[in-house]
Amino acid sequence: MNTLMTAPKNLLKAERVTYIHRRLEELYPETPVPLDHKDPYTLLVAVLLSAQCTDERVNQVTPALWELADNPFDMAMQSVEDIQAIIRPCGLSPQKSKAISVLSQMLVEQYNGEVPNDMEALEKLPGVGHKTASVVVAQAFGVPAFPVDTHIHRLAQRWGLTSGKNVQQTEKDLKRLFPAESWNKLHLQIIFYGREYCSARGCDGTVCEICRTCYPARKHPKIAKKP
Repeated sequence: MNTLMTAPKNLLKAERVTYIHRRLEELYPETPVPLDHKDPYTLLVAVLLSAQCTDERVNQVTPALWELADNPFDMAMQSVEDIQAIIRPCGLSPQKSKAISVLSQMLVEQYNGEVPNDMEALEKLPGVGHKTASVVVAQAFGVPAFPVDTHIHRLAQRWGLTSGKNVQQTEKDLKRLFPAESWNKLHLQIIFYGREYCSARGCDGTVCEICRTCYPARKHPKIAKKP
């Protein structure tokens, strides 16, 4: 007797959201912050350094930087040249060293050396964009935020969670799909999963577990739009 094979069906968006959230929680119940830091200031500087640089490289560089200065009062007294000499391996060192120097001075003069827990205030600091500010308020202060980098932008497209026009739209879409209390943990879970299973070279939207589960009928690679 012939048995008709039923073609696999892709999950609906609501099903994808539920499955992705559950599976990431199973895989990464704990989400340690990848950048080594001891307080909001050292996290802010580490996140600034991580632009176009790996977390591993930043963690190799920051111990020497903290020996030079690990608070805005001491950092504001250092020369840009001395800061740059230490952070050069992170890339973009001329811009980053000047930003670290000036933002440290601003923190001393305007906030008594404290890092503000407000997105708008953080984004006014040199070298601190929306994504960096989001990471700081989320990981240093526990304020719900959903920092979106190129990795999260790519995976959100592969998983059909966003149209992928830009990182701003991706952030809005993810915030709309997932509860606010999950944002701070979920953005790290997506990053961890992307690095381990769904990297730019390791998966094209048809290889990893989540891509295959969400889109079993996908026959061609999913070309993610760049932000």
